[in-house]
Amino acid sequence: MGSVMYEIMQQEIRPLLAVDIIEQLHRQFALLSGGRGKDGSPIITFPEFSSFNEVSDEDFVNVVTYLTSIPSMDAASIGFIIILDRRKDKWNSAITSLARIAGSFPGNLQLVLVLKPSRLLQRAIADVSMRLHRDDFKLKVPIVMLNSLSDLHGYIDRGQLTFDLGGTLDYCHSQWIHHRTAIENFALTVKSTAQMLQQFGTDLAETELPNDVQCTKDLIITHTEKHDKLKDELKLAVKQGNTLLSCIKDQASKTESHILNPDEVENQTTVERLLVQLDETENAFEQFWSRHHLKLEQCLQLRHFEQDFREVKVSLDGLMETLLGLSDTGDCVAQVEHLLGDLKTLEDKAQESLEKAQLHAQHGDQLIQSNHYAVDSIRPKCVELRRICDDLSNEAKKKRDIMSKSLEIHKRIDEVNQWCETGVYLLASQAVDRCQTQEGAEAALQDIEGYMNTAKEQQLTHLKNLSNQYEIILSELVKIKAQTALKRLDDVQEMFEKRHASLKKLSAKQTRPVQPVAPRPESSPKRPPPKIPQPTAPTSNRKATENSSASKQPSDAELAKRKNIRKAKGGIKIEVMHERGQGGSSHVVMSNETEESLSNRRSHIMNELIETERLYVEELQSIIEGYASALDDPEMFYLIPPSLENRKEVLFGNLPEIYTFHQKTFLKELENLAEKPELVGTCFLKRKEELQIYEKYCQNKPRSEALWRQCGDSLFFQECQKRLDHKLSLDAYLLKPVQRITKYQLMLKEMLKCSKNSEGTAELEEALATMLDIIKSVNDSMHQIAITGFEGNLNDLGKLLMQGSFNVWTDHKKGHSKVKDLARFKPMQRHLFLYHKMLLFCKKREETSDGHEKSPSYSFKHSLKMSSVGITENVKGDIKKFEIWYNGREEVYIVQAPLMEVKNMWVSEIRKVLTSQLEACREASQIHQKITENIYHAPMRNMRKTAFQQSDSSSPETGYRRSDTGPNMRHKRGWSQRLLPSMDVEDFETIPSSAEELSISSDGEDEGHNKNGDNDRYQVQLTYESGTTQDLSVEAGDLVQFLEESENGH
Repeated sequence: MGSVMYEIMQQEIRPLLAVDIIEQLHRQFALLSGGRGKDGSPIITFPEFSSFNEVSDEDFVNVVTYLTSIPSMDAASIGFIIILDRRKDKWNSAITSLARIAGSFPGNLQLVLVLKPSRLLQRAIADVSMRLHRDDFKLKVPIVMLNSLSDLHGYIDRGQLTFDLGGTLDYCHSQWIHHRTAIENFALTVKSTAQMLQQFGTDLAETELPNDVQCTKDLIITHTEKHDKLKDELKLAVKQGNTLLSCIKDQASKTESHILNPDEVENQTTVERLLVQLDETENAFEQFWSRHHLKLEQCLQLRHFEQDFREVKVSLDGLMETLLGLSDTGDCVAQVEHLLGDLKTLEDKAQESLEKAQLHAQHGDQLIQSNHYAVDSIRPKCVELRRICDDLSNEAKKKRDIMSKSLEIHKRIDEVNQWCETGVYLLASQAVDRCQTQEGAEAALQDIEGYMNTAKEQQLTHLKNLSNQYEIILSELVKIKAQTALKRLDDVQEMFEKRHASLKKLSAKQTRPVQPVAPRPESSPKRPPPKIPQPTAPTSNRKATENSSASKQPSDAELAKRKNIRKAKGGIKIEVMHERGQGGSSHVVMSNETEESLSNRRSHIMNELIETERLYVEELQSIIEGYASALDDPEMFYLIPPSLENRKEVLFGNLPEIYTFHQKTFLKELENLAEKPELVGTCFLKRKEELQIYEKYCQNKPRSEALWRQCGDSLFFQECQKRLDHKLSLDAYLLKPVQRITKYQLMLKEMLKCSKNSEGTAELEEALATMLDIIKSVNDSMHQIAITGFEGNLNDLGKLLMQGSFNVWTDHKKGHSKVKDLARFKPMQRHLFLYHKMLLFCKKREETSDGHEKSPSYSFKHSLKMSSVGITENVKGDIKKFEIWYNGREEVYIVQAPLMEVKNMWVSEIRKVLTSQLEACREASQIHQKITENIYHAPMRNMRKTAFQQSDSSSPETGYRRSDTGPNMRHKRGWSQRLLPSMDVEDFETIPSSAEELSISSDGEDEGHNKNGDNDRYQVQLTYESGTTQDLSVEAGDLVQFLEESENGH
């Protein structure tokens, strides 16, 4: 390759090309014909040119520089031979040309041959001038003065000289210029093409792969278009090179005798090398493009896979949530069959999603087998899909199994009840007069025996076996119904056996006729009403149930028996146990499961918890960055509706706070426990305070939903949703925190099921109770914010403990008799809110807003301070009723709960509040006692007793009021701390408030004015002088406050 070609391909700055000096080359004052000296030196000919002196120095230098750059570096290093033809010119012109060449020739000169002017005078002048001025040319090479062409042929072979120098070298200057221009253009094309391919390759290598389907498609289209364009450029360059090469070869094939000169051979070699270089560049580029295009295609496959995975997972999660919310217990056959129908419908609906999930998992396997670059991302998703499918199928199978067994039990119960009803009717329908004859008795006996055999044929007693076999999965209600049916079956069978024995006697002997009396159907032998078996419960709950279930007063013998039992068991301790409905945990671990399988289940649950937590954090991040941040984007201001301006906190609540907690704290702590799933309970216990932030979010949710209904269809939200490529609108994502806080307890329950006395079980149970309490607090707070009309501050009332709707009757001492009678028989619908310090009575109202679903509000009606409240646990006539009385039964509220469990929970919670207040008062009294001992002294005892006896504290309604503070009366207080562990529920039915126990008000009126339980003050009757520095001296007439009398009378 010539030096020009080398410079073109290697240098960043473009060298001098033929096209730059095309006009100067056409003047032909210097030629590179392609001839060579005997040692291969390139020959540059300066032919006769009459206007040589008119050529500017710049043009001369450019042409000579260009001609010396054409030969190869090897040839140029030998040196150039210059032939200066001045045969028709004057010697002065020859001298000028030699001087110009000597001054500006850029290359290495080997020899200068000068054809002297042919005229004799000019030739003589030349000889003399050369001898005199040879040193003036400053040429370090020999200058040979030639008289004729024959002399020239002695130095240069004729085959290397052109026709005008007597040689045979075929040279066409215009064709030479055309070839040079074409070769140089081709070299530039090759260089630019290689640079474009290299730049394109660099751009491809630096391109980041998109994260969604559409962007990936767009990127593939863009890169493919660029590739095709470069491919076309490459084809054009190859076509150009082939055309140029064929032109060079065609010149050599014109005549058989024509032989390419060295420059032409070098041109041909240069073009061939450029073509080879193009081919190599094209092959390397195609290989790189194939790899890049494959990666783009795999990226698109991955994005499709991830998108389908999210859609399928959302669908399966929704189905699982629906399935978990589907009850698996029913009260009767029809209800269980309806539940089975719902389950079948849900299974049919889920079948399509399950099949889609399985196909998607198979597609993921195919991607893995095809050596996809994201195997580590695809494989966990395939595993996750199959696990979700298995969980959904197993859960559906489990529910179907429970429902099927429950249905079988209910059918058996119905069969037993039907048999009993028909049997009782049979017994009642047997006429007594017909049974007085032997034939009638035998006929009746056959009927009895035949019907008794039907019980064996129908295998009615099999109900007991089924009940025992399925006990672990049946609900308490079904168990009770089964036990009741079995008890009834035993009773009816006993009736049949007695009738059978009687009829057998009648059929064996002739009895005297009796007065016929038609029996009534209900004249069956009287038996005590069957007791409904209750589930095992703590002592207090069991006794409360026994007391409340009896509709009649017990007999004297029963009372005496109870007293004896109470005396024998005087040390029984009263405890309030949480039942399952109150947040207690209940889990079953199959005994046949190995520790390894339990460990695997725990790992699966933990992985699901972590994976769903990550997805939850990502969704929260998309909401904050895609919607909340967009509200502050100036480019989006024109799309924001007026109703949304400056109301971001209303729409999103404390969502950023929730996101920060989960992203920076909770998720990391869960990930740290990935290898120890049994310790996940500690994480929830550690962060139970932070999880309370959901209460604030849920309280704001109604305001957020109301704002969304106003502006949810605006272009702003549509644009944000389009940018995020979300399938669902914002309101669906704003529901995620509410859904998330309720799912934790489900996962903790599942984790607890597979924790068999392992490390962390106690923490798991406590964490589950904590999460259930948080959910309850959140739910209660949602009701609390709907209270209207309360003038005080709800935050001052302490923690909201309970809330619920009840029927309420009032029975007050004061008021009109007709109003009292009406209030006694007509219940009020009230929603009660129990706080530490107060009990609120509200009226629930259903309000509609903008045509949407009804939202409840609670209109405040009345309040009771807990410091003056007492309760009566059992009310005659209804086991679901209890009394709340106020200020010594001046106000009495009879409250009817919807369920017995609800009543027990409220009574237990009120008892806890009153007990805590009592303990607080006792602690305060102990402190005051020490102060009292300093104020009062033994000599004042009579004075204080005299003052105390002046007050009348006999109140029949409050049996626990301190009417006598003497040592002998102290043991009669029902809530004395020393007797509390040994008390029995039957010893008291009324629980006074702490304030009433410590109050010493003188009469009922003072009691009514002193709801807070303030102690009365007394006037000193006698002057007392202190005997020690620890006592206090008092004067007659001073006002003192009585606190409490100590054990020793001080």
